[in-house]
Amino acid sequence: MVDARNSRVASLGSIRAVVLDYGEVLCHHPSPEALAEMAGIFGINEDKFLPIYRSSRNPYDRGDLSPRDYWAEFAGRAGVTIHPHQIESLRRLDMQMWSNVNQEMTEWLASIHSRGIKTAILSNMQTDMAAHVRRNFAWLRHFDHQIFSCEVHAIKPDPVIYQHSLALLKIAPSEVLFIDDREENIQAARAVGIRGIVFESVERFRKDLQALGFPILPGSSADGNSHADR
Repeated sequence: MVDARNSRVASLGSIRAVVLDYGEVLCHHPSPEALAEMAGIFGINEDKFLPIYRSSRNPYDRGDLSPRDYWAEFAGRAGVTIHPHQIESLRRLDMQMWSNVNQEMTEWLASIHSRGIKTAILSNMQTDMAAHVRRNFAWLRHFDHQIFSCEVHAIKPDPVIYQHSLALLKIAPSEVLFIDDREENIQAARAVGIRGIVFESVERFRKDLQALGFPILPGSSADGNSHADR
């Protein structure tokens, strides 16, 4: 039965697999300082930078564009010219600003994985960032499957990427719980039978898990694992 308060929480029942988004779920939102530093390379303010950034990412995350092509195209949208060394700086800063890991969520990931629940990361992520997380985040080992849009060549909310995830998990959609910060991505998952929670904060997420009847909550040390892997 769907939570009567709203559509945030999927129906109650057994969960054998958990699929987690990365951006703004396993990591925090980029800081204003980080955004300002990137905008400064183009000589524009954050208010102009963010709309271009948000509207231009899909082909990049899908793997259609190389990093150099993406940032050159971004510069064209911003109406400026940038040099190769500036593109290298943008690539580095883009990875850094998405690297502020949400420790409570990575600890929860370790907890559920240690209890035998299948896990997968499902993220719209470009090639630089996919390589970066694999190189730097030891907690990635707590995922049974790593599904990055740049490698699948499909992005959320395309149904293809959810079907790909289900094929890897080999579990019925109704037994899979998906956590993402965007409502449209959760709705697309529900359309193929996957249950979902819209992530806003750890505090809200804990309440949503309790409403779902899920026994392992963020902050729990039931498995004896209370450390964060970086």
